[in-house]
Amino acid sequence: GLSNVMPHVEVRSRRVGGATFQIPMQIRPDRKVSMAIKWMILYARKRNEKTMAQKLAAEILASAKEEGAAVKKRVDTHKMAEANKAFSHFRF
Repeated sequence: GLSNVMPHVEVRSRRVGGATFQIPMQIRPDRKVSMAIKWMILYARKRNEKTMAQKLAAEILASAKEEGAAVKKRVDTHKMAEANKAFSHFRF
């Protein structure tokens, strides 16, 4: 379910001098949930089932099995954070 979609870190853009860095940030619990739900709905809409209810149901079932687009989004988000871990000393 939702816990498989909730990200723990996200990257935010920050300009330092002339360069823009993608800086990994911890996410507050309430934001984790809202991001997860937002992604669920976003990727449910892109599915090919008939009704929104079916699309959302299918995406929720997929996420429970650790698959589906919303889970992939979380994995990609974590990968980006991992790749940019060197910049995490730039705090906001």
